[in-house]
Amino acid sequence: MSAKGTSPIRQVLVWGALAIAILVPLGAAALSPQLAWRGPVYISAGFAGIVAMALLLVQPLLVGGYLPGLSARRERQIHRVTGGVLVAAVIFHVAALWVTSPPDVIDVLLFRSPTPFSTWGAIAMWAVFAAALLAALRRRLKLRPRSWRLAHSLLVSVAVLCSAMHALLIEGTMETVSKAGLCALTVLATAKVIADLRIWSVRP
Repeated sequence: MSAKGTSPIRQVLVWGALAIAILVPLGAAALSPQLAWRGPVYISAGFAGIVAMALLLVQPLLVGGYLPGLSARRERQIHRVTGGVLVAAVIFHVAALWVTSPPDVIDVLLFRSPTPFSTWGAIAMWAVFAAALLAALRRRLKLRPRSWRLAHSLLVSVAVLCSAMHALLIEGTMETVSKAGLCALTVLATAKVIADLRIWSVRP
């Protein structure tokens, strides 16, 4: 159900809940004792990853019209901008990790890393890039709306699921409970918008 036309109280509750879902994991990570043993580049890489996960939560909320007070046009505009910021956050995340340990990043990109969370992260990264590229080339590819919608939704779903697995398997800066909550909300929001908008529907 769209959030359009909701009461002011509900608008405050919705936006407040979103703020809590994003700020609590960030705040918990900022207070992590593990930061004392990490360099600034590594820390910035970790927080870029958290920001990327938070943006993955915002994106389906914009698509589904679940954020009150925004027109459909405004939602589309913010969705595009947020998608660009998401790509930038992922690139920064990987680039900063490269600075700290190039061999490890090469192993991840080539799927040679022995750590399972690295594999999930690499898949998520390529899925994010592919979804963004597909969106940027939408008009040039001249795909049918339904075909484009299915392809984009599939790539986004892969990115969300793999990002959640990547985050959950890492024992790092993020606090366990808040991390699990953010991942769960992101997966649920993505599943809800796909179900509500009937992405798979053959109807125009």
